[in-house]
Amino acid sequence: MNKKVLIIEDNDDIRESTAEVLDLAGYETFTAKHGKVGVDLALKHLPDIILCDIMMPELDGYGVLYLLNKNPKTASIPFIFITAKSERADMRKGMEMGADDYLTKPFDDVELFKAIESRFRKKQQTSGFGTNAGNTEAVLEELRKKGRSKPIGNKQIIYVEGDEPTHLYFIIKGQVKTYKRFKDGRELSSNLYHDGDFFGYESLCNGELYSDNAATLIESEIIQIPKIDFMEYLLNHQAVSKTFIGLLSGNIRDKGKQMLQLAYSSVRKRVAEALLQVATKFSNDTSDGCTIRISRDDLAALVGTASETVSRMLADFKDEKLIDKTGNAINILSLERLKNIKQ
Repeated sequence: MNKKVLIIEDNDDIRESTAEVLDLAGYETFTAKHGKVGVDLALKHLPDIILCDIMMPELDGYGVLYLLNKNPKTASIPFIFITAKSERADMRKGMEMGADDYLTKPFDDVELFKAIESRFRKKQQTSGFGTNAGNTEAVLEELRKKGRSKPIGNKQIIYVEGDEPTHLYFIIKGQVKTYKRFKDGRELSSNLYHDGDFFGYESLCNGELYSDNAATLIESEIIQIPKIDFMEYLLNHQAVSKTFIGLLSGNIRDKGKQMLQLAYSSVRKRVAEALLQVATKFSNDTSDGCTIRISRDDLAALVGTASETVSRMLADFKDEKLIDKTGNAINILSLERLKNIKQ
C-alpha cells in the first residue's frame, strides 16, 4: 500500500507541484488549501505524514499542529513544517510544539524526499521500539538476566545510606526493608519489598548516593544487576523506563501517605496500617484473616514509634480479638476490622 501524504499549503503552485512530485514517486497525496480543511482531511484519511505551511489564513500551521496533537488518532503522525520564513525563532517554536522537522521554501525534490524518508525511518524504528516495549515482561526478564543471583542471609545489610549505588536489585525470593537510621538509634522504614520486586532504583535514577539503607528481613535470594546494564535498558527500552517511572511515582505516593500518617494519625491507627501493609506485601492469603511474621522492632520502624509502644498496641489488639500472637507470628483475625480502626 502506498504511503499517504497530506499537504496543507495555501500557495497553489507550491501545493500542486509538491503533490505532483510525490504522486510520481508513488505516494498517495491529499491536499488542503487552508488549515481547517487540512485538519478535517487528516482525521478522515489518517495520512502517514503531514507537510504543513506555517503562515496561512484562518488557521495557521501552529494551530493545525496543536489540534492534531490533541487527537489520539493523529497525535503520532509525523509532522513537517514548510515555510518561507527561515527565522530561527519560528523553527524553534514549531519544534517545541512537537513538529518532527521543517523545510524552508523554496526546497528542491531531493530535500523533500530526504525529509519524508527520514521521518518514515524514524517512525519505523519507534514502531519497532514500541512493539518491544509492549512485551514488558520479556524486556524486564532480559534485564534480570544481566545480573547475578546471590543468596543473602536473614537480617543482612545490602547497602547503606551514603554509599555509591552500583546495582539494581531484584528479589527472586525473600523480604527486604529500606529504612532511615537516626543518630539516636531510631529507625523509620521507608518501604517493604518481596518476591518479584525491584529495589534500589531511586538513587540510580537520580544519580545520587543512597538516601536510605536496605536489609533483608528473612533469608533471601536476590539478583544484583550492574548499574551500567540498568541505565542502558532504562535509556533504550520504553518498557523499562515506563515500569520504573511507575515504581517511582508509587513510591512518592507511599511516602507522602506515610508522612501524613506520621503527622496526623494516632499510634493506634498507624500500628493497624503497618500490620495491613505487611499483610499486603508478605501474605499470600486472600481471606479476611492471615498470618504475618515480623519482629517488634521492624514493626516499630514501620510505625515510627518505640518498640514498647508497639507492644502495648498489639496487646490491645489481642484483647479486642483483632489479632492473636505467637512469637514473631501475628495472626490477623480480621483485615477488614483493622482497616476500619478509628483514630
